[in-house]
Amino acid sequence: MESYVELSKKQIEWQDFVDNAIFDLLQTLNPTHHELEWNIEMIGEVRDIIRLCFTDRFEDFSEQDFYPYIEE
Repeated sequence: MESYVELSKKQIEWQDFVDNAIFDLLQTLNPTHHELEWNIEMIGEVRDIIRLCFTDRFEDFSEQDFYPYIEE
């Protein structure tokens, strides 16, 4: 029998905060005349790079600290 694990409300709120902050950054830095639409794939690419910046530089910092997720 498998147990079902969920993210906490706080973890979900943190995910939303990170994704929204990245989208705001993309909009602010957008050098084109195109309006950006919410694109979780693009946001995820940037999120992965930011995560690596932290996890590669700080030994006591994990992926879960930056963007909590459920391991499968």
